[in-house]
This record gives sequence, C-alpha cells and structure tokens, in this order.
Amino acid sequence: MRRGPVITASAEMAIEEKARPPAERCQPHKWLTKDSRELFERKKDDLDLYISKTAEERIRNHAMSRLDQRLEVMGLLLGSVYREKGTTYALVRDVATTDLEASSVSVRFDGEGWERLFQELDDSCFNYVIVGWYHSHPGHRCFLSETDIDTQVRMFNQPFHSAVVIDPVNAEIATFQLMDGKVAERPFAIYWDQYQNPYFGETVKARKAR
Repeated sequence: MRRGPVITASAEMAIEEKARPPAERCQPHKWLTKDSRELFERKKDDLDLYISKTAEERIRNHAMSRLDQRLEVMGLLLGSVYREKGTTYALVRDVATTDLEASSVSVRFDGEGWERLFQELDDSCFNYVIVGWYHSHPGHRCFLSETDIDTQVRMFNQPFHSAVVIDPVNAEIATFQLMDGKVAERPFAIYWDQYQNPYFGETVKARKAR
C-alpha cells in the first residue's frame, strides 16, 4: 500500500545529502529573457533550484489554458529539499492547484476549491515539501507585485521557497526568492530523469526491458 504524502515544516526537516541533477540532464528554460539567461550562465554551476520537466509543463500549460481570457493562474510547487557539499537546493517535482478566482491582474484559490486542492495533495505519489508557488502575469512581464511580496513574506519565507512567475503572452518566465528581506531573482534549471525525453527534444538511451 502506498504511503500517503507528508508535508514537512522546515523546522522538522532532516535534509538528505544528494547530488544535484547532472549537467547533461539540465537546460535553461526557453522563455528566459536576456538578463535572466545571463544570470543563469553566471550561476549554472551553483544553482539552488531545479524544476522538473513534468512540473514545468504543467505550469506552462496551466498559464496557456487561460491565455485567451487573459486570466491569471496559480498553484503550489511540490518537491524535495536536499544538501550537497554544505549547500541546500530544492527540486520542484510536481505542482498542485484548484479552482481559482482570477482576473487579468489578480488570482487566489476559490473558497470552495480547497477540498479539490487537498485531494490533489493527497494524490501526490511522493512525500513532498511545499517549496513555493507559481502564478502568471498574462501580458505584464515577470516580477513580484506588492501583493505577491506580501504572500511570499507571509507564506513562503524559508530560504528554499521560490515564486515562479510566468507570462504566457510574452513567453517569459522568472523565479524569485526572498534574500535578506528583499526580493531577488533566483536562477533555475529545467531537469529530467534519464528515461524522459530531454527538454530540447534530443534522444536518450531507451529503458532496458526487464
């Protein structure tokens, strides 16, 4: 029987030592701006955030699904926190969302949608930590508004917490963190496991039959 998921508070976490995803299975996101790409290149050997190909696709598809109406979307980032050689990093392995109350400039979980959200969390196939949140800014570029910053300060204020912002109109994406009480862009990579198709469509060895 599958063990149910565990949402772990940072104070309770025993952080496991684990190597980062290998460079040959990581790429920068295709929607990075020039400045974000330059930040990635400077930090790519010491990243502290990796988003799985599966989670990235779900975030992008969610944002694109409301593109015609120019409505914002949002959800939670589910993942794991690890340590390698004394530094901590987070893997975003999946996302969860529910019914939303949204406009072109604001979004929040629908008051009647929490049951669906809890069901999505219960259905997760791994023990997870909520490592942040995502939302879209359709046509407004990627940044954290004052409301977004307030949300980050109140709910996502641990060092491993991130806010992913995606603009499906301008095909841009960026990720942010709180650093010394201020918002800073956090470079990240898309990663995939060895049996997934790579992010940029290259081939990999096929899984061997058992």
